[in-house]
Amino acid sequence: MDTLTLLLHPVRLRIVHAMAGGRVRTTADLCEQLPDVPKTTIYRHVGLLADNGVLDVVDEQRVHGAVERRYRLRGARTRIGPEDAAGMTVDDHRRAFAAAVAALLASFNGYLDGAGADPTADSVGYRQIPLWLSPAELAEMVEEMQAGILARAENEPAPDRGLYLLSPIFFPIEKAEGDPEAADNPTAADSATGDGPTS
Repeated sequence: MDTLTLLLHPVRLRIVHAMAGGRVRTTADLCEQLPDVPKTTIYRHVGLLADNGVLDVVDEQRVHGAVERRYRLRGARTRIGPEDAAGMTVDDHRRAFAAAVAALLASFNGYLDGAGADPTADSVGYRQIPLWLSPAELAEMVEEMQAGILARAENEPAPDRGLYLLSPIFFPIEKAEGDPEAADNPTAADSATGDGPTS
């Protein structure tokens, strides 16, 4: 199965997120972490991820007569490379975005439904902020954000660390004024993007 098809699925994305940060987990652990997903579905998708090299088997042990495997994420297999991304069609991007948003929504609901959810104390944020940027400014901002993220990407679990999901999304909501295909109503896109609370 190709990387795009493998990763761009809401349940598989959530499994990848749950395994992030060097965690070692069994399928039973994942079932507990994702209680809204049927167990049979998790077992099926864990099998697919393992068969395709996204999850490595760390060890096995017998539990009540059955073999229980502990898995670790193989980070290099969870990235869609520049060549794959460049080959994506508009419909591929549509499906990928839908899968990512579905996984994000399910993960957020799981957080809110969990014991002790406190969006204010946890610095939860989901703002949408329209920004006027030139191509050079956008590239500079992306580079700055990537540097900040990469500096922490190899962090491993620790007693004072929680696992956070950061999901940056960039796309133009209005054509540049010099573009002949610029929208007739330049404020329409702005009205569609709110500035959600960060409570």
